[in-house]
Amino acid sequence: MATILLIVELFVTLALIGIVLIQRSEGGGLGIGGSQGMGSFMSGRGTANLLTRTTAILATIFMVLALALGLINRSGGGAGSILNAPPPPPAAGAPAHPAPAQPGLPKTPLAPALPALPSVPTK
Repeated sequence: MATILLIVELFVTLALIGIVLIQRSEGGGLGIGGSQGMGSFMSGRGTANLLTRTTAILATIFMVLALALGLINRSGGGAGSILNAPPPPPAAGAPAHPAPAQPGLPKTPLAPALPALPSVPTK
């Protein structure tokens, strides 16, 4: 349910961004919806009213979906943090608490062994 609402929220967000960018601002902005030629579908005022109404509807849907997602995620699941969850039970046949590995001496020394007495070359 939350996934479906999240996808719808994404689409509403993209539509809201697109509608806001289409609107003509006081400074001009993108002003894509502001063409007022003779063959235009609506007048400038009609386009502004339609875009304003569409923005208000999309903003309302966005807020309702955001609240619904917040409520679903607040009370849903009940899992909390994965850090608070108990560890999974051990597999069958495995010891419940394996003993830690005993530290041993390394098989190869870290530094080469030095001779006891310095060797003297013989002739």
